[in-house]
Order: sequence, then C-alpha cells, then structure tokens
Amino acid sequence: FKARFPHIPTKSGLMLGLGETDEEVLEVMRDLRAHDVNMLTIGQYLQPSDGHLPVLRYAPLASFSMFEQAAKEMGFSHAACGPMVRSSYFADEQAHQAGVI
Repeated sequence: FKARFPHIPTKSGLMLGLGETDEEVLEVMRDLRAHDVNMLTIGQYLQPSDGHLPVLRYAPLASFSMFEQAAKEMGFSHAACGPMVRSSYFADEQAHQAGVI
C-alpha cells in the first residue's frame, strides 16, 4: 500500500495477552516499520465474555513502556502503548499529528 500511496499515513494496532512473547511483539513492530506503517497502538486484550478467548497473560506496565520506547526508536510517528489503549485511543490527536485533519 505504501509503495503506491506513500503520502497516506497508516496505522496498526496490537492486543497483548493471547500467548505472544515480548520478542514476537517487537518482531511484528519491526515488520510494520519495514512496510512503512507510521502509527501504532498496543493494548491489553480483555476477555469480553465467557464465550471469547481467555486472557493468557496480563502484560506488565514495564512491557508497555518498553514497547513505546522501542516504537520511538524504530521511527513510528506516534505510538500509544498501555493496558487500556485501544485502536481509537486519541485517534484525533494521531490524525492531527499525521496531517490527516
């Protein structure tokens, strides 16, 4: 997408707690930057009901801080990482910073 439309800001989001390791999350983050994704959100998966997948791990706050620092070092223009972060977390601010609005 970015090769064809490099001027359009792109965003991706990850939810932690379904069995992934910190290294796997970092690998996905590197892959996203390799494909020129600009913005990132990382939050904690919370099981909405008994019919949904259970939480396998609650990521510690230190992990979210580490991911946010790594995102900055990788060159994401914006990264929101925390247990209550969702894909729409401060979306208006992210869009404004990206020049979308």
